[in-house]
Amino acid sequence: MPVNHYENFPVASFALPTRLRRPVEVIYAFARSADDIADEGDAMPPQRLADLQHYENVLDMIERGHTPDAGLFLNLAQVIRSHDLPLQPFRDLISAFKQDVVKSRYANFGEVMDYCRRSANPVGRLLLALYQDTDSRHIAYADALCSSLQLINFLQDVQIDYQKNRIYLPLEELSSAGISETGLATLLATPGKTWVATGAGLGGIAIGTPRSTLEERWKIFMLGQIERTRKMLQAAVPLGLVLKGRIGFETRMIIAGGDRILGKLYRNPHAPLSHRVKLNPWDWCVILARALLKK
Repeated sequence: MPVNHYENFPVASFALPTRLRRPVEVIYAFARSADDIADEGDAMPPQRLADLQHYENVLDMIERGHTPDAGLFLNLAQVIRSHDLPLQPFRDLISAFKQDVVKSRYANFGEVMDYCRRSANPVGRLLLALYQDTDSRHIAYADALCSSLQLINFLQDVQIDYQKNRIYLPLEELSSAGISETGLATLLATPGKTWVATGAGLGGIAIGTPRSTLEERWKIFMLGQIERTRKMLQAAVPLGLVLKGRIGFETRMIIAGGDRILGKLYRNPHAPLSHRVKLNPWDWCVILARALLKK
């Protein structure tokens, strides 16, 4: 599963072919450092946007055939040219990071998916480009995989994102489930113990709605999000079978990891209200076995 600050990237794991580890590390460093500009530190939005614009300017420079002087951008230029990588995925990433600076709420699932298209899908497309795989079906599988991983991150990080004044959950669907933003804030402020839904009806939530009702509605909402995300992840399963060797094995591990997280969320849908659901050593044993057995 993705690690560290930029969570949509499988960072040069042991499963990757040795020849691809450095390019993946360089691309990851570009994405991570740009993501940190959007998320970390105390800079004001205008400064963050200016710093991200510098990244775009460097991409323009590389496209014109110029080479940055040193550091990350020099390494990036070398990787782009030696592997003939497209520049649009890099630009899409910067676009998503800029959006994080100025946008903190998503009205509907379409807006969320548009963000995923730019924040997550470029990663899969760049990895396929490194593998010199241009098959349109494989690209579609990779898009499904990356978008589903991004959605899983959103479901894992409800509390963490809210602490940054961000809600990546579609507000329209929260409202349809009877949960206002105020209701979500209540759930996050005092996360409760594990509970079981009893079929509470969906509808507008009034001031003073009992917490138990909020919890029931949250569970119904989360189970719907999990089911949709699982279907998207399953649509990516063929990618782990059509990619051969260590590349296919890496992909199967990523898919199995995503499915394992979704299983944990399904069994305890209130967990993201208090902490980030993570994989443990036993989970990794299961993931490894599934990847080896192609299940």
